[in-house]
Amino acid sequence: MSDPPAFRRSPAREIGRFLEIQNLGLNLPFAVAFLFLAAHGLPAPLTTLDIVVAFVAARNAGHSFNRYVDRRDDAANPRTRDRAIPAGRLSPRFALAFAAANAAVFVVAAYLLNPLAFALSFVALVLLFGYSYTKRLTPGTTAFLGLVEAITPPAVYIGVTGALPVVALVAGGALLLWGTAFETIHSLGDLDSDRALGLRSLPRSLGVERSVRLVAVLHAAALATFAAFGIFVGLRAPYFAALGAMAIVALVTDRALARAPTEARVPFERHFLLSALYLAGVVAALFVIR
Repeated sequence: MSDPPAFRRSPAREIGRFLEIQNLGLNLPFAVAFLFLAAHGLPAPLTTLDIVVAFVAARNAGHSFNRYVDRRDDAANPRTRDRAIPAGRLSPRFALAFAAANAAVFVVAAYLLNPLAFALSFVALVLLFGYSYTKRLTPGTTAFLGLVEAITPPAVYIGVTGALPVVALVAGGALLLWGTAFETIHSLGDLDSDRALGLRSLPRSLGVERSVRLVAVLHAAALATFAAFGIFVGLRAPYFAALGAMAIVALVTDRALARAPTEARVPFERHFLLSALYLAGVVAALFVIR
């Protein structure tokens, strides 16, 4: 819901709203979970701080750049025209400078971790910034965003160990499937505006019914891949119990999506619970039941 015209936020609240800080919880639990997994327990405090800073900075850089690139489309869309840039509360120059500053923080954080993390930080930035243009070029933009989210496990393993083990790629594959499902749900909620603005997405190309079926298939494949990862690294029963709970929540979510595919807010919000369940399963498997 848009704020009334007379409403003025503080600068801190305005920037927080601009960055949609509340949505950090969608992927941060996965990042923390893989931080514990890569360290086989509690990582060194400085490593933890460095990785969290890198994660937040990378997310802020990509998000700010996307708001800069989308500023004209946001102004033309009734759902987004109250965002800070089209509404004139923040300037495009600010968004671009904020993206550059956060990208610099991300690269410095990667440099402080290890040489491999530093070298690959530039690849990560290309993917983060590239998303903003893919939705104008290909309906595969949802899968591209899934790929961006799939960076998390390999990046965390590299940050902690300085190497890229196969298990990190398996976990990345699981998040690729999971993230693509999530972004397809999000695209279903934006279907009308995407059509009006000529933006591409899987729901526009596949149709609503096929997209809903695809989400269910992606959820199932992601959970199976998460299970394979758990077997690969020898995780205990609580991890698999959490995957079972995630499967139940995902099934309920997918059925609700099938009934009202373009009313995607509840399925969107339910991914907070799903990522929290994954983190809870990892914590229980590593620290509670030995």
